[in-house]
Amino acid sequence: MKLVIAEKPSVAQSIASVIGATKREDGYLEGNGYIVSWCVGHLVELAEPGAYDEKYEAWRKSDLPIIPFKGNSDWKYQVTSGTRKQYAILKSLMERDDIESLVEATDAGREGELIFRLVYNQAKCKKPFERLWISSMEDEAIRDGFDNLRDGTEYDALYEAALCRERADWIVGINATRLFSCLYGQTLNVGRVMTPTLALAVEREASIRAFKPEDFYTVILDCDGMHLCSERISDKTEAEKLMEDCEKAGDVRITKAEKKDKQEKAPLLFDLTSLQREANKRLGYTAQQTLDYTQALYEKKLCSYPRTDSRFLTEDMEDTVGKLLGKIEESHGFKTSAQQYISNCLNSKKVSDHHAIIPTVQITEKNLLELPKGEQEILKLLCLRLAEAVSGPCKYSETVVEAECAEHLFKAKGKHINDPGWRLVGITVEEDEDEADDGTISIDVSENQTVKILKANTKTGKTTAPKSYTEDTLLAAMEKAGADETPDEAERKGLGTPATRAGIIEKLVRIGFIERKGDKKTKYLVPTHKGEALITVMPEAIQSASMTAEWEQRLIEIEHHSYDSRKFMNDIETLVTNLVDTYEIIPDAEVLMKPVYEPVGKCPCCGSDVVEKSKGFGCSSKECNFILWKDNRFFDSLSKKITKSVAESLLKDGKVKLKKCRSVKSGKTYDCTVFMTVNEKEQAQFNICFDAGGK
Repeated sequence: MKLVIAEKPSVAQSIASVIGATKREDGYLEGNGYIVSWCVGHLVELAEPGAYDEKYEAWRKSDLPIIPFKGNSDWKYQVTSGTRKQYAILKSLMERDDIESLVEATDAGREGELIFRLVYNQAKCKKPFERLWISSMEDEAIRDGFDNLRDGTEYDALYEAALCRERADWIVGINATRLFSCLYGQTLNVGRVMTPTLALAVEREASIRAFKPEDFYTVILDCDGMHLCSERISDKTEAEKLMEDCEKAGDVRITKAEKKDKQEKAPLLFDLTSLQREANKRLGYTAQQTLDYTQALYEKKLCSYPRTDSRFLTEDMEDTVGKLLGKIEESHGFKTSAQQYISNCLNSKKVSDHHAIIPTVQITEKNLLELPKGEQEILKLLCLRLAEAVSGPCKYSETVVEAECAEHLFKAKGKHINDPGWRLVGITVEEDEDEADDGTISIDVSENQTVKILKANTKTGKTTAPKSYTEDTLLAAMEKAGADETPDEAERKGLGTPATRAGIIEKLVRIGFIERKGDKKTKYLVPTHKGEALITVMPEAIQSASMTAEWEQRLIEIEHHSYDSRKFMNDIETLVTNLVDTYEIIPDAEVLMKPVYEPVGKCPCCGSDVVEKSKGFGCSSKECNFILWKDNRFFDSLSKKITKSVAESLLKDGKVKLKKCRSVKSGKTYDCTVFMTVNEKEQAQFNICFDAGGK
């Protein structure tokens, strides 16, 4: 018997159905010489510092740095508390006498390797294992994978890199978090990738605040079919004088007139990061939502493996692409350009572990309308991109005209699309603003020609600050961070990996270092006061994007046997030790760290400001006990929370109108008005009125 271990139950079920393990048991499936079971994420994790010495239970700067491998002590692991039952099942299966070998079927990547190996080692299993390495959950791909199982030892270097990543994150996270939390008197989470990512957002907001808008002026000359524009002029009087001088001159002399035929190549296929960026730009999805939707499609056999950093397919997939294009036209109506360029998508040298994300032929065998909306939209993007990627280039003519008038240079630029090529594929998809034509020049001109000016006027503009990061632009910044210092031949650059970037952003939001602001269409990722304070006191070594990007490249080199993992870990130890030994607290940091609370109203008990805190809206006076808890039992019974706007209404008017409340018992919805009174113990009490007028 062979024991197959997948990463998730859904993946295990797909594999089991293909290899004939159809008999259901508690925590596994059995049949046809196989037992198929699964992990549930990470079943085994690094132990807390207290497992090494009880003194580490308390956070003290004097105990730092905590380096488990210092002095040749072994790293300690523990079974995750919430998954002990499944771990016990896997351990017992590994110990069965009829299990001769294992098949590692966790996700084919660094983290999947780590998940399996930690369980295998924790269970002290010594049985041989093979590796299933597939990029699609289609039945044919699974069968082919089992026909070509690889020896598990081929992936020892991948496991070694995964251990280095996990342990480096532990060392930096534990030591830096404890160091800064002890020094500044509050919990300040620090991470090897998380903190440099936060630093990007903080730096962007600092640039926005420091930006001072300035007026500028341009002179526009209407030449009947061509609008010539001057360079920016900072002085309004100077611009108006130039306009008058041009009106007096009456014409311009053409100094340059060029018309060139150009073409814009079709976009590359999606890797995970580019898919997340496109989904955020077009659909407003967060990086995590896009990953979740794509992972669900993968498990439903509708797309290939999502956690990839490649934007190409292997050269032996040419026939597969041809079949897929017919399926895409059938399922979504996307037609390629008249001439196809499938070879543009094929480059085996640029595919390492997994090829680009593409739909599978299964898309015509399932009712796609039964999919959740998010999965439908992501699948549509994948189909559209494949059809675009194999289409011809967009061919256009670009005209550039330069002219001279009143001793000033004027320019005009026009663009005319001759053959839309790949752009015609997505004609039903709303085009982005930056894809619009630059305008046209409807008159033919040549050098040294004189052209009459019909009208001259000035146009006022204002310089604009950079925008806060969106999910799209922050992912791009993470991908490019430190790229200038990374060698050109590096396979992967930036902060984190395509598989981890979404999780980093979500963690920054969850622990209160970044918040999402904006409307439904555009959400900006803005650092909180706590996030900005952390970066202000953080040394360059920890918040440096280039250093973290270099570490990520070292992990890739470890995977490829070209860098020593011991040197990598020694470098991490040196960094953390130097940080603990040399860091000095920032003067007056207690003022910097103190949260800034904005008043939301006046206290009904003492008249002091009521301010928003993490768990509620409380009186700023230490002598007063008044508070409106965000999680309030009365409002819970209405299926509502006390939000900032609700608190403002209660404090101002003593009441608030609520719409679409829902009874917890009956499930019925209704509108009502809630009234607030305060008792002698300075506690808020609420009453409800069901009529629309609130009387």
